Amino acid sequence: MSDCCASHPKKRRCPGNGHECAEVSASTIAHHIKDSWLWEDEGQRYFYCDDPGCDIVYFGEDDTAIRTSRLRKPAKGDLLCFCFGVAHSDALNNPGIREFVLEKTRLRLCSCETSNLSGRCCLKDFPNT
Repeated sequence: MSDCCASHPKKRRCPGNGHECAEVSASTIAHHIKDSWLWEDEGQRYFYCDDPGCDIVYFGEDDTAIRTSRLRKPAKGDLLCFCFGVAHSDALNNPGIREFVLEKTRLRLCSCETSNLSGRCCLKDFPNT
């Protein structure tokens, strides 16, 4: 079987903390780093580390790392919904916010792939109320 047909895992261990991290698109990275015009997508797969205690935010298959100091907005761990600026505490104190985000998502008024550091929808991360 040729390499092009090989199945690649969607997760990889962070070189900083060893936690398993999900894959993220180069487009997402380009929307969150300072001086994105200086970053060169090497055509490899990239991953997102969501651990607020880890200085690495994104890393490539070759373990090259993009650290929190390269983010345009230092928000790792603070926000729950990047599209609408919802903090974890907001969602805990007002369960109606989840319905608001859900409705905006249904209407396709969100921009998760480029707004969220992970490049994914935040709805699964909302606290159960």
